Amino acid sequence: MGLRKDKGGQREPPPHPDESTRPRRRRRRIVWIAAALALLLAGALAWTLVEPRIVTVAEYEITSPDVQAALDGTQIVFLTDIHHGTYLSRDRVRSLVDRVNGMHPDLVVLGGDYIHGGADRIEPCFAELARLRAPLGVYGVLGNHDHWASTRLSEESMADAGIEQLDNRGVWIERGGGRIRLGGVGDLWEDEQRIEATTGGTSPDDFVLLLTHNPDYVEELTPGAVDMALAGHTHGGQVTLFGLWAPTLPSKLGQKYRSGLVETGPVPVIVSNGIGSITPPLRFGAPPQIVLVTLRRSP
Repeated sequence: MGLRKDKGGQREPPPHPDESTRPRRRRRRIVWIAAALALLLAGALAWTLVEPRIVTVAEYEITSPDVQAALDGTQIVFLTDIHHGTYLSRDRVRSLVDRVNGMHPDLVVLGGDYIHGGADRIEPCFAELARLRAPLGVYGVLGNHDHWASTRLSEESMADAGIEQLDNRGVWIERGGGRIRLGGVGDLWEDEQRIEATTGGTSPDDFVLLLTHNPDYVEELTPGAVDMALAGHTHGGQVTLFGLWAPTLPSKLGQKYRSGLVETGPVPVIVSNGIGSITPPLRFGAPPQIVLVTLRRSP
């Protein structure tokens, strides 16, 4: 009892209990691993629907000897790619405006793509943006989606909202005897770009800030043409590999201008993740952003 005979008549011991249960334990382990992976995948998919509603603040401090003492500490809020439409309601635009006003910025600049969809979205969006408040003003440029919906209505609604359009224009922002130059160019896909409107009349000692909806445009600038550019358009990749890489980007330069401060081009540029999204309305590793820039004078 307890022994088995082999073909030669020899008795051999029964299999060790660990050997008999090993296949079952292996199958159980595989089931647990598969279940854990399924839960992780389900959680990641759920997060892609949650992340679009979590608006973060990305803060940058820009230090330059060209920032005059009177403007040292000036705070600029940059909003771009709001994409009001099916996936971002008017109530959410209103909440965004309230949040920005609560930050009490000195200056607000807007980077385009205010809507996603038809021209009927334009006026409601700008009706909310009209409530933006900043002592040094509110300025903006158009993006490709604004041109696709209606260039004329976008420009008219922007003007009605009291937002000064800077497509191929430049203005001086002045306070306390100091000044910076703020300008913009037309959208790279749907307009022309005249940088001389921004840089004309400036000297090497002036701080020059450029708005361009599409960050690819900075590649066309000569080094040092402006001190800093602000751009959007890429949505940070919208769906990324944990914020490190995006499988698709609306840029000819691959991952270079996906998100954040990029200093490897002709001029440094801050690329915002933007606020809204396009189809599909998902985000992963690219949360919506309000960009807050503080200007500092270097010694």
